[in-house]
Amino acid sequence: MPETEKITFAELRERGASRVIVYCHDYTCSHSVTMEASRWPDHLRLSDIEGQFTCTACGKRGADVRPDFGSIKRRALQA
Repeated sequence: MPETEKITFAELRERGASRVIVYCHDYTCSHSVTMEASRWPDHLRLSDIEGQFTCTACGKRGADVRPDFGSIKRRALQA
């Protein structure tokens, strides 16, 4: 099955998200970390950076990077 081409960081920001959640590619590990999206340029796709990560818990290479839309809700609650 081909890999899914994900949204760009510009699209992520347009939708109000400012963070991404990076999940370990190994589903049995399930380690994740939340990162600021501002470190990546607008033209880059989330799928473009997935191969650059190595899990700090299990050492496997590869990740599933998803928008953290929960950060939008948290910001709204703080206002």
